[in-house]
Amino acid sequence: MKEPFSRLLGLTDRSNQEEVKQIPVQDIVPSPYQPRSVFDDARIDDLCQTIKTHGVIQPIVVRVRNGKYEIIAGERRWRAVTKLGMEHIPAIVREINDSQAASVALIENLQRENLTALEEAIAYQKLIDLHQLTQESLAQRLGKSQSTIANKIRLLQLGETVRNALLERKITERHGRALLSLPNEEMQNKLLGEIIEKDLNVKQTETRIAFYLEASKPKKTKRFSFSKDVRLALNTIRQSVDMVNGSGIPIDASEKDCEDHIEIIIRIPKR
Repeated sequence: MKEPFSRLLGLTDRSNQEEVKQIPVQDIVPSPYQPRSVFDDARIDDLCQTIKTHGVIQPIVVRVRNGKYEIIAGERRWRAVTKLGMEHIPAIVREINDSQAASVALIENLQRENLTALEEAIAYQKLIDLHQLTQESLAQRLGKSQSTIANKIRLLQLGETVRNALLERKITERHGRALLSLPNEEMQNKLLGEIIEKDLNVKQTETRIAFYLEASKPKKTKRFSFSKDVRLALNTIRQSVDMVNGSGIPIDASEKDCEDHIEIIIRIPKR
C-alpha cells in the first residue's frame, strides 16, 4: 500500500538520505491533521515496553512550525516516549507544506489496521478534499474498491452520538451502516441504546430497524362504503330532520359510525 500512497502525494521516501536528529520531547507538538481521535492505552503501553527494551528504532518525522516541532508521522512513538519520561527522541525534520503534512499524517494512519471505521472515513474524506479526488480515483490509488470507500464515507452522515459510539468501538461498522436507514438522529440514538444494552447483532439490529420504519409510517384511515339503499335512508333521515328544524321545532340529531351499523340519535324537546 505504501507505493500507491507515494504516487498519490508525489512524495518519495527520503528517510535513508535524511539526517536523524535528537529533538527535545518537550518541544514537539502533535499534528492538527491527526485523524486518530482515540489512542489505545494498552497499545501505547506495549510500545513503551518495546522502546524500553530496544529504544526508538524508527525516527519520527516532524516539521518546524511556530518555534515548535510539529509531528508529521509517529505520534504513537512520541506519546510512548513522553509516557516513559524520556527527554529526547530521534526525528527527521522535513520542509513540507500543510497539504503534504496532512496527507502524510492521514496515510501513516491508514496504513495501520487499528483505525476505527469512522476514523478511516474521516481520513478518506480529507484525502479527497485535499487532492480534489473522486471516490473512484482515490480507491484506485489505494488499491481498494470504490464501494469500500463509499461505504466508509457514508458513516459521516450518522448523528454525533452514533459516530462517537463507532469511535469508542461500542458498535461495529455494519451496525453503523444499518443505522443509516433510519431517517433522523432521534431514532438512531434510540436504537443505539438498544444495541448496546441488549448486545444486538447486526441481523437483530436490521430487524428492529424494519420495525421502527413500519411503526413510523402514517396510519391509514379505514374507509367504509355504503350501499345505495343505506345512503338513501341516511339522506331521507337527514332531510326530515332539516325539515322539522325548519318548521321551528329545534331537533338535536347526532350520528355515530359503528363497525357494523350507523347509529342515529334524534332528540325532540317536549316543550
